[in-house]
Amino acid sequence: MISVLSNTWALLLGMGFLMVGNGIQGTLLGIRGEIEGFSTLEMSVIMSAYFVGFLGGSRLAPEMIRRVGHVRVFAALASFISAVLIIYPTFANPWVWIGGRVLIGFCFSGVYVTAESWLNNSVSNTNRGQALSLYMIVQMVGIVAAQGLLVTADPSGFVLFVIPSVLVSISFAPILLSISPTPAFDTTKPMTLRQLVGVSPLGCMGMFLLGGVFAAQFGMAAVFGAQAGLSVGQISLFVASFYVGATVIQYPLGWLSDRMDRRQLILGVSALGGAGAVLAFLLGENYVFLLLSAFVIGGTSNPLYSLLIAYTNDFLDYEDMAAASGGMVFINGVGAIAGPLIAGWLMGVMGAYGFFVLIAVLMLLLSAYAAYRMTQRAAPSVDATASYAPITPTASVVTLEAAQEYAMEAAQDEEETESAA
Repeated sequence: MISVLSNTWALLLGMGFLMVGNGIQGTLLGIRGEIEGFSTLEMSVIMSAYFVGFLGGSRLAPEMIRRVGHVRVFAALASFISAVLIIYPTFANPWVWIGGRVLIGFCFSGVYVTAESWLNNSVSNTNRGQALSLYMIVQMVGIVAAQGLLVTADPSGFVLFVIPSVLVSISFAPILLSISPTPAFDTTKPMTLRQLVGVSPLGCMGMFLLGGVFAAQFGMAAVFGAQAGLSVGQISLFVASFYVGATVIQYPLGWLSDRMDRRQLILGVSALGGAGAVLAFLLGENYVFLLLSAFVIGGTSNPLYSLLIAYTNDFLDYEDMAAASGGMVFINGVGAIAGPLIAGWLMGVMGAYGFFVLIAVLMLLLSAYAAYRMTQRAAPSVDATASYAPITPTASVVTLEAAQEYAMEAAQDEEETESAA
């Protein structure tokens, strides 16, 4: 772990600043939108727009990097991100914010692709798993730290928008000044969606449903808090609870994942997440129960992303694992676009707590579908399953491919060890 950190600290530090900047702007807009008098429908479209841009960036950024290189893509996208963050408070108009969210989602997606390809190039096959773990921890710590910054200034002013703009600008310094060479960039041609669905119906359905869950909690949690009458400090702690839960529960679930039928674990974890949302709907007026529910929802939804990828890998040949990455990211992205829109509609019909109704329905649907799939085919032997690698839903296709490669190499190493024995 120390050797990994010594080789990648500059990249990880830069990504940490980047996640703080991205984490604060998402929550801040939810609070500021309430102050500006935006409707729930307007806020849901604004939040969904980020994922439209993010999905577009995941498709177009690789080609941009191939054409002009990492450094130019970094510089161009960084300037757009900083500009949009300042435009938000300057032009408090829903249409301006929608356009800004599309652009900033596109830019962050491209930045992630660029930075993660650099990170992947900085590690070897033997320590890729450790690098992925460190990367996930840095992402979660960055988002949690961002929520603490919300209480440092008035959300109705400019300061809280200037902070993420500065942090995003600073984030590129350690990355661009790193001695790590610019990597050759290449991504695998993705597997068709029809092929991917045929390989793992549960993996694909799960990624779609989970995209809606993650996008709702990432985009609409602060909107819920503002509508529910929470203070800025309470909203920041509420949003942070999702990511604290994800960090704490990720590794125990990963350990279990490699030792049991993953469908049983998907069923149980998604049912637990659904129960957490039901708890918030029934008892969320008590702030302690609200925080507990957020912890449970975050602690189940984020690890489920890695779990579904590992489960899908169980039915793929080694050479197809990386090819499946693009399809998985696309399916998750489509669900992410729909999540805030449906959440906003439910919150408009049912009130603020409609936010938890969506999460409960999606998680319980995933649990039910996992139970159904268990009746359709036998589970692969635990000894023959791929390794679990921790990944966050914000990761780009580059990190997903790296995780697929790690799973493939780990499985091959296990086979060689067994053969030698």
